[in-house]
Amino acid sequence: QVQLVESGGGLVQPGGSLRVSCAASGRPFSVYAMGWYRQAPGKQRELVASISSGGRTNYADSVKGRFTISRDNGKNTVYLQMNSLKPEDTAVYYCHADRPGKAAYWGQGTQVTVSS
Repeated sequence: QVQLVESGGGLVQPGGSLRVSCAASGRPFSVYAMGWYRQAPGKQRELVASISSGGRTNYADSVKGRFTISRDNGKNTVYLQMNSLKPEDTAVYYCHADRPGKAAYWGQGTQVTVSS
């Protein structure tokens, strides 16, 4: 079992920055690929960014150049640094952990609201 707890969401003005964190407990964190997804009201959940166990990253086109995903295996934590935020980035952001052939895990989500 892996437990994921997100934090760091909140209200930010357009153009601002925010960093959300996901702390993991349970199985060895370093073997999991980690991802951040988001879901806006009335929309499907979508992948925002992911980072493999080896540190390879992948981003949705809509956030490339603005968001950065990183992981600290010593702290069992994955981060999403969000810069130049736009109103369309408003969503609940979810942390996700998986590894091949094993169950995937989700956090409870953290709300990010971009509004003036």
